[in-house]
Amino acid sequence: MSGPVHRILIKGGRVIDPGSGIDDIADVLISAGSIEQVGKDLATSDEDEHVDATGMVVAPGFVDMHCHLREPGFEDKETIASGTAAAAAGGFTTVCAMPNTDPPIDNAATIDFVVRKAEEEGIVRVLPIGCVTKGGGGIELADMFEMAEAGAVGFSDDGNPVTDDHLMRQALAYASTLGLPIIEHCEQLSLTTGGHINEGWIATRLGVRGIPSVAEEQMAARDIALAELTGGWVHIAHISTNGTVDLVRRARERDVRVTAEVTPHHLTLTEQAVLGHANDSSPFDPLTPHAYNTHAKVNPPLRTDEDVQSMVTALAEGVIDVIATDHAPHSTPDKLCTLEEAAFGISGLETTLGAAMSLVSRGAVSLSRVIETLTVGPARLLGDRVPEGLGTLAKGAPADIVIFDPEAEWVVDPGAFVSKGRNTPFSGTKLTGRVVATIYGGRLVEGK
Repeated sequence: MSGPVHRILIKGGRVIDPGSGIDDIADVLISAGSIEQVGKDLATSDEDEHVDATGMVVAPGFVDMHCHLREPGFEDKETIASGTAAAAAGGFTTVCAMPNTDPPIDNAATIDFVVRKAEEEGIVRVLPIGCVTKGGGGIELADMFEMAEAGAVGFSDDGNPVTDDHLMRQALAYASTLGLPIIEHCEQLSLTTGGHINEGWIATRLGVRGIPSVAEEQMAARDIALAELTGGWVHIAHISTNGTVDLVRRARERDVRVTAEVTPHHLTLTEQAVLGHANDSSPFDPLTPHAYNTHAKVNPPLRTDEDVQSMVTALAEGVIDVIATDHAPHSTPDKLCTLEEAAFGISGLETTLGAAMSLVSRGAVSLSRVIETLTVGPARLLGDRVPEGLGTLAKGAPADIVIFDPEAEWVVDPGAFVSKGRNTPFSGTKLTGRVVATIYGGRLVEGK
């Protein structure tokens, strides 16, 4: 697929395109970087390239609304080049880059840097998210209009909530005039200072300070109230508690403009991952050498089984709109230390599909719904900031496609990651569902 071809025909796969209402064995024909046709037994010429997708799922390329590419400033953790390669390996053809870089993405010049760098070195589409406040410092609003003009698709001080109530009110009101969301990391910092993992029996057992669920819920309640007041759009990042889900559900009933995302790790792992083993231990089990697992330290923290089940149900019901990776790669020293010293974050682009497929295998969420939350769901939220038809296989849409084997089993080996970040609690876990090929704009960027 590396050389120039007239057209590409992907034959005989199970085409799942929730945005177009398709779930059937069919062919997909690509021409000049766009979708030409989806149908059965499509005819092509000998000059066209054929890809046999028998037994595979063919879907629109995944769209990630929340990832950290770390560039500029933290190139030891990730670069736009390595991050987009990891995205392609995970089936993603569009990623939204968070602004907590150095310098932060808080002006048009830095937005332009990310856009140009992605065009020069990236292998999938990169959409920048700008800061809400200057430097992400929470004191003064950044120039949202300038950043929107330069290509920002939303605004976030990710990693930090906008703690000042009046400033958040202003941000929501101003962003609403641009039709863009404030993507909020919901955390009441006065309740989380010094915390490292979920507040509960495991934090007590390990002797470390915990982060209570109410810290997320209190900030989410404030943000929803301000969105209701201003008519603005708040997008709750990496939702993690049953209480926050309930707040979102009730706000939707009042027609408040609130949307939400959940990560693969908050859908599949509990706080027990910090102990270094599965979600089935008890307070009476002895600690093992795998306890104090820094790779399971993330913010918001992994929560309880009840919270996980709530995330899964809310995703299936549509209360949570999308799956987003919160891909947060770190260098080895950031995690090879004590739990208290370790950085928050999980490298997630390359394990998202396998983690999400575990929900399908146990019947908790349908395969179509999983694909919807990774494709047309986020594309709809991004609106006119993305090419028409993104997240679908509609005629004329960008030829962004993932082909994956839904039955392939594989064991997660961080040493084989394309990302610079090897920090994953899924290390050694057997997952089912693996990307075979990723096509971006009609060009193969992952697979053979």
